[in-house]
Amino acid sequence: MKKLKMVALLGLSLLLLSSCSFPGLATNDNDDTIAITGGITSEMQILGSLVAGMIEHYTDKDTTVINNLATNMINHQAMIKGDASISAARYTGTDLSSILQLPAEKDPKKAFNIVHDQFEKQFDQTWFPSYGFDNTYVFLVRKDTAEKYNLKKVSDLKRVAGELKAGVDTSWISREGDGYEGFKQAYGFEFSSILPMQVSLVYDALSAGKMDIVLGYSTDGRIASYDLVMLEDDLNFFPPYDAAPIVSNKLLKSDPEVKDALDRLAGTISTKEMQKLNYRADNDLVEPQIVAEDFLKEHNYFEGK
Repeated sequence: MKKLKMVALLGLSLLLLSSCSFPGLATNDNDDTIAITGGITSEMQILGSLVAGMIEHYTDKDTTVINNLATNMINHQAMIKGDASISAARYTGTDLSSILQLPAEKDPKKAFNIVHDQFEKQFDQTWFPSYGFDNTYVFLVRKDTAEKYNLKKVSDLKRVAGELKAGVDTSWISREGDGYEGFKQAYGFEFSSILPMQVSLVYDALSAGKMDIVLGYSTDGRIASYDLVMLEDDLNFFPPYDAAPIVSNKLLKSDPEVKDALDRLAGTISTKEMQKLNYRADNDLVEPQIVAEDFLKEHNYFEGK
């Protein structure tokens, strides 16, 4: 396999929002190299390397992965400006609200159909089927808390919410639709103590006993690292955030073998599997590119699929 070239561009926010393309970056104008956006999280970087690995395995193309893109909008702009042909880590719920400016859709199939059709229509891009996991909000407790209060689903919190100290993502407090106000209306209760904090800190705070319950992300590797319990969102309050790659139709027309390579990734990564991959990167400090390469080799690049 050709050597995967990783590009970490730290100043991309300003560059992307300007009228210029990335200087020196391989773009659609380079017929030999396919530029792929990853992201700022380990998960997004792993997915970027998975896509790159599949393309290099099944085609004669080289790849460049652009990481450290701070927001979903910057990923989107990279695709629109032609600085990338593939966006490897996109989430249905996120693109519905941030890019399409549409209301949340809680039915996963409907959410996918909307983003698929609208991205085709508005941006000439194809939204591929999900990798198989949904990275959505999830309430987490320690095992001792779950056992003490017999907590299995979010509805179980109603009888003990007044006793629990909750830590949540700062933006979730004022977030419309699937934020705290909507949550209180849907589930019919509120926490007596709720502390907004950076989502990166909630896991440590919960593990250290500073919080009784926190709002995290379902595929975060620290869930396994700290042996936390995920509570079932039994009222399906949080909309789906199914992860999938987006590809420019220009690339699919010029290099149709790319479609076959990416189709092989559909439905191959469960939520628990993504947790494990993230755990290797975040807890064991394995480079996301290596995590992705090991996963693809373990599954023989899904050649039998």
